[in-house]
Amino acid sequence: MEKYQEIERSIIKKYRKDIWSKFVKAVKEYELIKENDRVMVCISGGKDSFLLAKCIQELKRHSEILFDAYYVVMNPGYTEKNRDAILENARLLNIPIEMFDSDIFEVVNTVASKSPCYLCARMRRGYLYNKAKELGCNKIALGHHFDDVIETTLLSMLYGAEIKTMMPKLHSENFSGLELIRPLYLIKEKDILSWCKGNNLQFLNCACKFTEKSDTDREATSKRKEIKELIDNLRKINKEVDHNIFKSLDNINLNCVLGVKKDGEYTSFLRNYDN
Repeated sequence: MEKYQEIERSIIKKYRKDIWSKFVKAVKEYELIKENDRVMVCISGGKDSFLLAKCIQELKRHSEILFDAYYVVMNPGYTEKNRDAILENARLLNIPIEMFDSDIFEVVNTVASKSPCYLCARMRRGYLYNKAKELGCNKIALGHHFDDVIETTLLSMLYGAEIKTMMPKLHSENFSGLELIRPLYLIKEKDILSWCKGNNLQFLNCACKFTEKSDTDREATSKRKEIKELIDNLRKINKEVDHNIFKSLDNINLNCVLGVKKDGEYTSFLRNYDN
């Protein structure tokens, strides 16, 4: 049995409960992939996106749903070492990737060297949407997982003063007919790490040249890292705390909130209080 076949088997067998079943549940529950979809799977080089690609491959192999998948790596200006690492992992995992180049790192370094992450993310999204259009795809799959969802929720509450989260799917506002999906939505990061360790896989933590330059400083001041540590500490008190944060987003009692906002319009509880 080839190495990639062992890795595929582990997803279906050893990690069936924590990875495969949750992946399939998210696809079905949130209706992420449907008949005749053309899905562009975005691979950044990290553990999450590579696991996503393998799960999509397995879904194509085992599901009755007929859909097409394209595995794409957008190279924003990776170092040769990081680029080669991504290509080697794709070969090891038997993922037929297409890599295309962009000048994102060069542009960001020129115009936004002090705070590059926001501009980089926006430019990446634009390049990926354009590539999906070029391939004739109607969906773009990203590797965000369960922990990303609850961390985003708390970041919004504690630093944005609003309750909102990372959705399992959403329509593109600027590219008509394109939809963004997150099939790893229910999978916990610890289980992805376990899958990597169990298969002796090593992926890039971050292939960005900016964070490589000042990783220590960025790590120390990262709000997401702060939230991750907060959740870890809360989990020591209540092991279900991450599940409860997640579930609360699907269980909002509108009778007990001060106000809600939809499409930019705010409605106070006072509007219908006396009715």
